[in-house]
Amino acid sequence: MSIARVQSFAFSGIEAVPIEVQVQISSGLPAFLVVGLPDKAVGEARERVRAALTAMGLSLPPKRVLINLAPADLLKEGSHFDLPIALGVLAAMEIVPRDEMMGYAALGELSLDGSINPVAGVLPAAIGASNRDLGLICPRAQGGEAAWAGRIEVLAPGDLLALINHFRGTQVLTPPEPAGVAEWVRGPDLSDVKGMETAKRALEIAAAGGHNLLLIGSPGSGKSMLAGRLAGLLPDLTPQHALEVSMIHSVAGMLDGGRLVMRPPFREPHHSASQAALTGGGQRAKPGEVSLAHRGVLFLDELPEFPSQALEALRQPMESGRTTVARAKAHVTYPARFQLIAAMNPCRCGYLGDAGRECGQAPRCGETYQNRISGPVIDRVDLTVEVEPATAAELARAPAGEPSAAVAARIAVARAAQRARYGADGPASNAEADSQDLALSGEALALAEQAMDRLRLSPRGYTRVLRVARSIADLARMETVQRMHVAEALAFRHRMPGRRV
Repeated sequence: MSIARVQSFAFSGIEAVPIEVQVQISSGLPAFLVVGLPDKAVGEARERVRAALTAMGLSLPPKRVLINLAPADLLKEGSHFDLPIALGVLAAMEIVPRDEMMGYAALGELSLDGSINPVAGVLPAAIGASNRDLGLICPRAQGGEAAWAGRIEVLAPGDLLALINHFRGTQVLTPPEPAGVAEWVRGPDLSDVKGMETAKRALEIAAAGGHNLLLIGSPGSGKSMLAGRLAGLLPDLTPQHALEVSMIHSVAGMLDGGRLVMRPPFREPHHSASQAALTGGGQRAKPGEVSLAHRGVLFLDELPEFPSQALEALRQPMESGRTTVARAKAHVTYPARFQLIAAMNPCRCGYLGDAGRECGQAPRCGETYQNRISGPVIDRVDLTVEVEPATAAELARAPAGEPSAAVAARIAVARAAQRARYGADGPASNAEADSQDLALSGEALALAEQAMDRLRLSPRGYTRVLRVARSIADLARMETVQRMHVAEALAFRHRMPGRRV
């Protein structure tokens, strides 16, 4: 009585953890048992496997069929274990060769008719299989996704019968080609924005260095309009970062057609989002918005309206670039190196400072409203700018603004300078750089030290001012940060109307 073995994977964050599916068919009362800490979806696999075999004219032997998912102390979640369990059963029944099955990892969900449905996590699984010199068996719809792993044999059948015929030599499955790159739909252009030169300057600096930006203004002043145009200013992801982002989207089941994500993601959750939705969690510890925005932008509109607990949960990922979802049975860590762009009204009514429209509780209402955002969160914001609404004359007569392509070209030059300065293995942008690597002139450093004392900046705030100054210098194509660059960076630091910070 031998045991059939098929390899598969569980997922801890974006890491593919090897799982061995062991199948034993022995004498005894007819039973189909799945052990090894399966969740409900894995436990239900026995019914899907039984139905899929019946659809092909096969039936389980009237014996005791035992499925063990090793290691047994690791929680197994998801329907992607259907296919390896079915293959293990077929190998134990001598329908497919046992030895050959040991050279593959498999994942896929079975329909009752034997077809194989798409599942989450194929790209990390393909990379995990490649690292272990295994081939990968996955659903046909995701063969192009698995092919991105490079030197790996990928079998992508449409149903279980085609896979059986392939292993029995009566049919040959064609290796899939890489699925290509996700199409990017260009958004609105910056040339549509008239006036608001200070806000547009802050947006350019934020894009050049990957800095966090807070836009404050009355309703309809153009905060969301500006933030929506940031995506068109950012350069493409590097191949390494594109793979990181695509793996996160694959684990979340959001990799459209298996195509790699080459543009920085832009996520804009509603202000009713919970802490789990923002930072990750839920019953199966899925990635949250901060991870889906990895190497891209997280736009939080109406910032004070978000639950305070959710905003406080952003503090760790904003600083460390990762988020950890803690559960009683596991701790799952996801990458979360995102650029925060936030927008808010200065007060509840939205017109603080406008004598003709502000409410009777001003300025107290502004301070109360803004105090929904804690000091530690505000301290992690690099640039704060008040967005002044354009006048009727500007809207009617002002010429079109500078197009996004021209601004993006300057930003691309600044980002190239940062890559040359920090190297391929160093920080990806100035927002992640160490203060010792920023090349400050003596005058610039003296002004920053003086500002730290007079403005009572925290050590974090001091470092972030220097990083913003470095980005301003990069936009000016200057090797050394000068005094004027630090002065401009300080002008964007903590300017919140109605709040003493």
